[in-house]
Amino acid sequence: MKTSPKPPLAIPTGAQLAWQRTETNLFIHFGLNTFAGREWGEGKDSPSVFNPTRLDCRQWASVAKAGGFKIAILTAKHHDGFCLWPSKLTTYSVASSPWKNGQGDLVREFVDAFRAEGIKVGLYLSPWDRHEACYGDSPRYNDYYCAQLTELLTNYGELHEVWFDGACAEGPGGRRQEYDWARFFGIVKALQPGAVTFGDGGTDVRWIGNERGFAGETCWSTVDPSHVRFPGDSGICKANDATASEEFARLLNEGDPSSLDQPRVWRPGECDVSVRPGWFYHAAEDQQVRSAGNLVDLYFWSVGRNSLLLLNLPPTQEGLIHSADVDAVVGFRSVVDCIFATDLAQGAEVAVEGENAGSLVDGSAETYWESTTDAAPVEVEIGLARSAEIGVICLQEAVQFGQRIAAWRVEAATPQGDWKLITRGTTIGMKRLLRVPAFETNRLRLVIERSVLPPILAHIGLYPATL
Repeated sequence: MKTSPKPPLAIPTGAQLAWQRTETNLFIHFGLNTFAGREWGEGKDSPSVFNPTRLDCRQWASVAKAGGFKIAILTAKHHDGFCLWPSKLTTYSVASSPWKNGQGDLVREFVDAFRAEGIKVGLYLSPWDRHEACYGDSPRYNDYYCAQLTELLTNYGELHEVWFDGACAEGPGGRRQEYDWARFFGIVKALQPGAVTFGDGGTDVRWIGNERGFAGETCWSTVDPSHVRFPGDSGICKANDATASEEFARLLNEGDPSSLDQPRVWRPGECDVSVRPGWFYHAAEDQQVRSAGNLVDLYFWSVGRNSLLLLNLPPTQEGLIHSADVDAVVGFRSVVDCIFATDLAQGAEVAVEGENAGSLVDGSAETYWESTTDAAPVEVEIGLARSAEIGVICLQEAVQFGQRIAAWRVEAATPQGDWKLITRGTTIGMKRLLRVPAFETNRLRLVIERSVLPPILAHIGLYPATL
């Protein structure tokens, strides 16, 4: 197979590519809010309330493995400033709690348990700290925050994602905190060079613009870096301008098209959502847990739209994932595994110009076919050994060479020899998953109508209508 030259497009780093291939990752929100019944603590709750009686990170990791999650991220510190590790910089931590007589380190238990199950780990350190007295004195607090970040990035082994957000407010003295994002990102790159950073502008991964778990039908992994310069940046939006805010959310959701003549950076979307209405556990929400079917929908609307699904499972006050949450994620994984168990296209005949056409149906996303023409449309025809009923279609670009395809359609051959339109769309990217009304055919074709550069496809998958 020839090696495609590096294109004049934004392309992912090795860490970004590996991250997006994980597809579904886990978020764990746990802390003082769990015991105080809050979502956003004010930094005034006493550490004495933090005392999980049955905390078992091994149970969390077991649930994550059963759900097929590849990376797990823990809220090491949320906005209330309470640290789940014994930070040397503050007494507002587990060291001042009755849990394990102040000798516990939840971050350590978390990373050890998940690594034991073969799951990679990440940490979230909120930049907003409602407890720390120096918050709002920007130079002092930035030093404080960098020291805490350094503790986490040096004491707990290899991390694969470091999660930030743009939460920001005035400090105790009424002064607004100005974060030194360049310094924060520099520390991550120096101490954890294999990790991706989440947090909009200046990072490796972007927020998708909502906390509902879905990307846009059109979703580019590339963005205009001027739109969001740092986490929390309003970018092109004006304060209190509802129209501009909607446009900003759309830009985060859809990204910006790959371009040969306008600067773009590779910043794929992460779709964060909780299995419950809240991010922290509240017993009153035990009957409001998302169903397995809803999680499958979110999978198609996130992973299936060129993004990643980050699902939050909040442990109870005992320190365990609730049985309702367990049932939801285990059921979700069972359904997804069932849907994609049989690829009807694997080993099929492929008719298309260019070399290595068989790479499209060899069951691997590592191999690829590259078009040799700039002319549109480009047609890829799949011939099955026998007629089959199809309900799900998977399309994948070889995004290590950039995201190129901007418009496509899928057609199926009819018994009369005509071509019937099945579905059409815009972007493909890492993965495009399409649930369509069941149809039967022995020939199907993908027509690439528009592409920034000659398309490079890694995989076409066809799956039965199982649901």
